[in-house]
Amino acid sequence: MKRLQPPGWPRPKGYSNGISASGRLVFTAGVIGWNEQEQFEAHGLTGQFEQTLKNILAILAEDGAGPEHIVRMTAYVTDRDAYLAEAAQIGWVWKEVIGKHYPAMALVEVSRLVEEQALVEIEATAVVPE
Repeated sequence: MKRLQPPGWPRPKGYSNGISASGRLVFTAGVIGWNEQEQFEAHGLTGQFEQTLKNILAILAEDGAGPEHIVRMTAYVTDRDAYLAEAAQIGWVWKEVIGKHYPAMALVEVSRLVEEQALVEIEATAVVPE
């Protein structure tokens, strides 16, 4: 896996501008922050973000992928201002769950998600070396 950082560009914080990788591709659907019984234990953004990341890792583990294999994520949040207000806590949760691995990422504010209580939904792509 190679991080793509054009010369002279400022280093991104919490994500990579781009990543190149080769291997077996593993994709998740849009994953939300409920537990195995499809119940929300966390009702705040940071708690749901944490559970969403844990859910993504559980899905990836089914095909031998771990956090270090994630190359791309797209996060959909229902409140951009809440995300910015909780960015430090979300960053701490990221390091606890994912570690110091930062894939290429996009974050988009949406008016709502299909699951009424969901505050965040994340899609992930991983590349596992063969």
